[in-house]
Amino acid sequence: MQRIYAGNLPADLTEKEFTDMFAEHGRVRSADLVRDLFSGQCRGFGFVEMEGHEARAAIIALNGRTLRGNCLRVNEERPQRNGKKRR
Repeated sequence: MQRIYAGNLPADLTEKEFTDMFAEHGRVRSADLVRDLFSGQCRGFGFVEMEGHEARAAIIALNGRTLRGNCLRVNEERPQRNGKKRR
């Protein structure tokens, strides 16, 4: 299982759109679109879990893709510098 970071997402992105974008490349085990607590809008990033080969295919296909004027950044999740995992 591989956890993927997706950044520079549009503020009006829905959970379904987010999941469907990755589901084109394989089975999405989980998807977590980070939202603002007060406005409910997407904060511009999220995380997806997929199997290794499917995750690599999604990263290659989606990194640099334009979605509603935003150039997406998609890569393997990296731990924070202090050693803690991102939330």
